[in-house]
Amino acid sequence: MNNRRTVLACIDGSAFSDAVADYAGWIARRVDAPVTLLHNIEHGHSADSNLSGNLTPGEREELLEELTELESRRSKILIEQGRRMLDSAYQRLLDSGVTKPALLQRHGSLVDSLIEMEEEIRVLVVGVRGESHGREASVLGTQLEPVIRAMHRPVLVVNRDFQRIPERLMIAYDGSEAASKGLDMLTLSPLYRGMECHLVHVGENSSRDQDILAEGVAILKQAGLEVTGSNLTGDVEEALLQYQQSHNIDLIVMGAFGHSRLREILFGSRTLSILSNARIPLLLLR
Repeated sequence: MNNRRTVLACIDGSAFSDAVADYAGWIARRVDAPVTLLHNIEHGHSADSNLSGNLTPGEREELLEELTELESRRSKILIEQGRRMLDSAYQRLLDSGVTKPALLQRHGSLVDSLIEMEEEIRVLVVGVRGESHGREASVLGTQLEPVIRAMHRPVLVVNRDFQRIPERLMIAYDGSEAASKGLDMLTLSPLYRGMECHLVHVGENSSRDQDILAEGVAILKQAGLEVTGSNLTGDVEEALLQYQQSHNIDLIVMGAFGHSRLREILFGSRTLSILSNARIPLLLLR
């Protein structure tokens, strides 16, 4: 990998792989970072499975050899398929103006691979589901939640094609220490420069809620960002998604919030629910 932290894009041949590459390229160009394309091959079942039964020692040995050969052939096919996926994404990034993306193919658990590379990652870009799910609406990939929980880097979850360069982002804010740190991350990154920022707080619209929102708006404005602040009421998930739709938001940004209703989004069932129902990418700040 490059010496600078990289935008790491997970390519798996799913319906979202092109979009993952496109969003990774957009981030890389905005923040002037290198891109690494990763294709990870999960381990299959071991060839030395239980061969007990009515087989003679010679039959067991022959069957084991056949299983080993099949596993070897399968591995070669997966490696070649992965290389073709990486080559396709590589060319796509070159065409978009990204300079020489790095290509990486690893074996084993995806979560383990990402944890090992975490210090080299600036932003992780993943699809909302893998190739086995196709484009089934409201279905999350089995790897997504473990990846989000394991990583301590921003994770962009891609759930649609790259239709246009994001211009409007919505930031969910609850005034906690962790949320304030998330805003600090935003103010320090060139990714959000020139974008229209909508800072939203979900509560009862009390004087305290208004103070929390004003505090967040002030932090962003002081950093030179264009900000619209809004206090929302009602169910957190419904309020956020309704606001996103009514204001034509291109990107939702959420962080690891403190002990509030918004915290449930990242650490409870609401995380999976909003990932399932949002129709635009979500950037999770960790």
